[in-house]
Amino acid sequence: MDEIRRVDRNLVHHGHIFDYYEDTMETKDGHRHIWDTVVHNGAAAVVPVRNDGKILLVRQYRNPVERMTLEIPAGKRDSVDESTYDCIVRELEEETGYRAEEVTLLLKFLSAIAYSTEAIDIYVAKGLHHTEAHPDEDEFIDVVAYSVPELKKMIYDGTIQDSKTIAAVLAYSDRFNA
Repeated sequence: MDEIRRVDRNLVHHGHIFDYYEDTMETKDGHRHIWDTVVHNGAAAVVPVRNDGKILLVRQYRNPVERMTLEIPAGKRDSVDESTYDCIVRELEEETGYRAEEVTLLLKFLSAIAYSTEAIDIYVAKGLHHTEAHPDEDEFIDVVAYSVPELKKMIYDGTIQDSKTIAAVLAYSDRFNA
């Protein structure tokens, strides 16, 4: 027997962004436990780098923390069949009004591994060309640009607390010596 195995799964709630399950798990000692699992289609995020080296972020309201946040552009995949590449090309233009000549994978990220299946592929976009933003009707976004040193300062002083943004900025800085 594996150390831990799922013996039952109960859908508690089907939502717009994720599904919530209660899983009955059996441990190697034979005991059963209920674990919560959030099942998510996955997402993609992007570090959009302007020609001057500044990175575009979006400032938007996030209901769970009841305040405005600074984040790299990101979005969930429309379906499990949509590639994260296609997702981020769409989201970059929707949220920032930019298209990129070059989009490369930076890292793969599990956002909350203890209770969620959400996987986020993070890309770097360069050769940006301005088009027109067309955010979702419930998104109210301001696009801002910062240098990598400014972003790192905001990470360490607590201004930026979004985990995907922290991982992306630090990975970008390390990989590209920015």
